[in-house]
Amino acid sequence: MSITIASLHADYRSGARTPSAVVQEVVSRAEEAAYASAWIHRADSAALSRRARELESQARSDPRALDRMPLYGVPYAVKDNIDVAGMPTTAACPAFSYVPQRSAVVVEKLEAAGAILVGKTNLDQFATGLVGTRSPFGAVPNAFRPEYISGGSSSGSAVAVARGQASFALGTDTAGSGRVPAGLNNIVGLKPTRGLISARGVVPACQSLDCVSVFALTCSDAVAVFDAARSYDPSDPYARELNLWPVSCGPQFRFALPDTLEFYGDRQASRAFDEAVRSLQTLGGRQSKIDSSLLRETAALLYEGPWVAERMAAIRPFFERHADQMDPVVREIIGGAAKYSAADLFAGMTRLQALRKAAARLWEHADVLIVPTAPTVYTIDAVRAEPFQTNRRLGHYTNFVNLLDFSAFSVPASIRSDGLPFGITLIGPAGGDLMLADLAQRFHQVTGLKLGALDESLPAPTPIAVRDESVKVAVVGAHLSGLQLNHELTQRGARLDRVTRTAPRYRLYALPGTQPAKPGMVRDTSGAGQSIELEVWRVPLPAFGSFVAGVPSPLSIGRIELEDGEMVQGFVCETWAVGGAEDISRFGGWRAFLSSKAGR
Repeated sequence: MSITIASLHADYRSGARTPSAVVQEVVSRAEEAAYASAWIHRADSAALSRRARELESQARSDPRALDRMPLYGVPYAVKDNIDVAGMPTTAACPAFSYVPQRSAVVVEKLEAAGAILVGKTNLDQFATGLVGTRSPFGAVPNAFRPEYISGGSSSGSAVAVARGQASFALGTDTAGSGRVPAGLNNIVGLKPTRGLISARGVVPACQSLDCVSVFALTCSDAVAVFDAARSYDPSDPYARELNLWPVSCGPQFRFALPDTLEFYGDRQASRAFDEAVRSLQTLGGRQSKIDSSLLRETAALLYEGPWVAERMAAIRPFFERHADQMDPVVREIIGGAAKYSAADLFAGMTRLQALRKAAARLWEHADVLIVPTAPTVYTIDAVRAEPFQTNRRLGHYTNFVNLLDFSAFSVPASIRSDGLPFGITLIGPAGGDLMLADLAQRFHQVTGLKLGALDESLPAPTPIAVRDESVKVAVVGAHLSGLQLNHELTQRGARLDRVTRTAPRYRLYALPGTQPAKPGMVRDTSGAGQSIELEVWRVPLPAFGSFVAGVPSPLSIGRIELEDGEMVQGFVCETWAVGGAEDISRFGGWRAFLSSKAGR
């Protein structure tokens, strides 16, 4: 039984399956004894059945229910540092446990989208670790070879998805917890740009760096969940409004690799990564190298710098009273905050700002940075014997990402000859989430892998798309790229969509007495109009109102017809204002007119 979102919805529409039947199936899968430690709290069967029947009732009364609820009838799990009303939140520390009255904002969003919560999953205590062994509820075994680690801290979420016990699951990611478990269990892990999904109702690890992550079987499923979950939450201090980059980086793309690669002697991982790089080249990628010392220096700030103190800040009252009830390794890590001062933090923040500026130049030469998701993998016994160095090594390619404000997407690459999964991570700039997902899906398709640990083939790709929460605005004058008023767009987070022309039904005039100089465009109803060059920008919907409010008379925002017939919002001019103004339509656009003036 396939439980990808696309397969579920296809069956729901045809009547082949119902949410009630799917819930029963995933509940039975979750009873797999060898992976019982993946779960901390499972939803009551009666409550699950009731939720499924409620959805079915809505579908019977509303034929558009599946369209309105993009996650209708999709079973999911959440990491147990994310609040669910009426269920204990433990963060894998029983002494810390509490029962929230309200769910985290992200859970509320998913429930509104029609998803069905089947339970809460195990984790490295207080989301501190990349191994999946630091929990009193037991180590979570690898989905393929149980003697190996599953990776952490979001261990239970990843394994639940890989074993088909949930269609998708939420994790969190501060240092790699939404990526390492994905790479070690043959699933995808979307680590979104920080602030796009609300973290209100999530137990903090390092609150300034934390983000909610998504585990899924396919790239398109992960994006569907991301789209349903994302929203600007004004009550989340680290939430932000950010326009997403275009979906695709194109058939030809540039990818960068660290100039120094580290696999800690794991030749199978090294060979698997080389194979993945060759696959990227066959997909149209052009390779370059970057100085990896910048990434290593940034990564060191997280556990060998003052950001450890932020982990203490998240749970200080509890730590001061109940440190003896914590996992010893976690206690030692968080207790290390005592050696850092406020001066150390400010010095670290200043250095991080410099590193971020240096790292931003990476995107001038590459569309994406490619790294192994994890450089190697360890047995559970090996991690228990040496819990610090093994964990540190697993974060070699992950710890720097949130510090540098990057987006990231872990995708399966191969199954090694020893039967263990290997994954790569695509890293991009903030807002590059969809571009990474599109390239990740292209890469995933050529691997020929099964889904997770299931005997199920990878389905055909589906377009990567999300809700469009922007308004297309056509600009013809001083708001064009590089001109005097373009900042009114860029400061609102607007992004250039394309350069194009109007339909041949307009005339352009140089308005006298305007500062800075502006044109006025009017529709010509005589049939003698011309095609005028313009730019179409995508303005975030929340910022559109203030942009329109700032447009001075005689200009206004109206409907403009483009050369391909599309109608968009754009700058138009009152006809009374062009009387006596110079008709500059013959130049074909404002830039050409300005160039002609400069050459006079």
